[in-house]
Amino acid sequence: MPTIDSTTAQKIVPTLWFDDQAEEAARFYVDLFDGSILNVSRYGEGGPGKAGSAMTVDFELFGQRFTGLNGGPHFQFTEAVSLAVSCADQDEVDRYWDALTADGGAESQCAWCKDRFGLSWQIVPTRLMELMSDPDPEKSGRVMQAMLQMRKIVVADLEAAYAG
Repeated sequence: MPTIDSTTAQKIVPTLWFDDQAEEAARFYVDLFDGSILNVSRYGEGGPGKAGSAMTVDFELFGQRFTGLNGGPHFQFTEAVSLAVSCADQDEVDRYWDALTADGGAESQCAWCKDRFGLSWQIVPTRLMELMSDPDPEKSGRVMQAMLQMRKIVVADLEAAYAG
């Protein structure tokens, strides 16, 4: 269970179910996104996890709280849920994409990837949404077609498609 009290401003805290890597994943995420670990609850002698191992890890990324739960192999992540990261520029896209897809992560299409823990992410430059929101359907359509051919989003290629 996430550590929540009635004074917590964030009433909804997403809980991420891991087999046994919640603490490792949380530390990876807070290092990558300059977040913080808020609390770690550990299993006692009565289990069901190994005594002393993390049961839950509460952490924060960009002011958003999450809980990682070591619940065993009963559930796996799917693409049905992803965490979207809004990126200011190509350097930020590259940094997050490269870190998330390293060490067993995987690239997918249209800004989607999975990290080594199986969690799906969308690494989206803000410029993509600006270009796709253009009222000129030809320009926004070219941007959409360019994006559909990409794995990691390349802003310069979007700009070229937009320009025609």
